[in-house]
Amino acid sequence: MALTTQADVRGTRAELGRQGFRFALTGGFVALVYVGTTTFLAEVVGLGFEAALAVGFAVAMATHFTLQRLFVWKPSSAFALPLLHQLVRYLAMAGIQYGITAAVTATVPRALDVDPELVYLPVVAILTLTNFVVFRSRIFHPAID
Repeated sequence: MALTTQADVRGTRAELGRQGFRFALTGGFVALVYVGTTTFLAEVVGLGFEAALAVGFAVAMATHFTLQRLFVWKPSSAFALPLLHQLVRYLAMAGIQYGITAAVTATVPRALDVDPELVYLPVVAILTLTNFVVFRSRIFHPAID
């Protein structure tokens, strides 16, 4: 059994910080892609808003998955899961996240008699942190040598 040194702990903490920074940077960029694509298609191209929103969402999801895989979590050797398995898990997480967000924002604001935004923002924050952990440990994790 190998002993963990202080340098190993710092290296792990430093990498966690770098991953967190790249995760946040990617999230901000993908939000711009989503809004930009949707707005461009609706306002410049003249596509109906609902169609523009669907295309913008699809482009944002593809961009997000690609950046998570190639920029945020890229391991030094290889991923533990092949691309298709990562994609399936990623899409499952996206579906679960959407379902939780929709269910909570549809019920909790009425039950507490508050604006939906007061519920939505904490839910998004919690799910974002959850995504970071799940992406890091269950979807985009490196193969164990």
